[in-house]
Amino acid sequence: MPEARPARQFVDLRQQHDVARLGMWVFIATEVLFFGGLILAYCVYRSGYPAEFAEAARHTKIVIGTANTAILLTSSFLVAWAVEAARLRESRFAALLLWTAALLGVVFLSLKGAEYAMEYHERLLPGLDFSFASPQAHAVHLFFSFYIVATGLHAVHVAVGIAVLVAVGIRAHQRAYLEAYHSPITVAGLYWHFVDLVWIFLFALIYLPGRSG
Repeated sequence: MPEARPARQFVDLRQQHDVARLGMWVFIATEVLFFGGLILAYCVYRSGYPAEFAEAARHTKIVIGTANTAILLTSSFLVAWAVEAARLRESRFAALLLWTAALLGVVFLSLKGAEYAMEYHERLLPGLDFSFASPQAHAVHLFFSFYIVATGLHAVHVAVGIAVLVAVGIRAHQRAYLEAYHSPITVAGLYWHFVDLVWIFLFALIYLPGRSG
């Protein structure tokens, strides 16, 4: 394999790697503001309707939510392993790890789709014939509005991450990354870890309220 060279605008590969990481961190910062606004709005409304939000949360599918949490955490571990494998010139193994993580992402989306289907049949999805037999149905509707927006946007980010992992995995399989040059796989890993972290917050906010009793 020919020696990797930096793009023309960079002095060396180290500078290119640092700039790529900085760019991804800036992007993640904007995403933190985006999801942070959603989570802040949820917290404000939950403080106004604590009992109603807890009642609504008990109708979420805790088993699927827990399984999806385990799936994303496992995929995050695989991506971190892939970064280290690429640095050690184990590019083919890194590709396998990335593709496995992407497959777990597909499993995550499949389970999420099944969950949406269950909630649709239970008439819990706002805008799709929502119905909830409770005097506080308006607050429950508010909870599920947040649920569908937040988890739907997160699912879009997961889908983008899957495409990125597959593409980076193809390059890794072609032995494009090594100790001196692994910026794409590193920034892809940062993005995937962020997506997983967002899900942990959503899991705690959506699935866990009202479960302790």
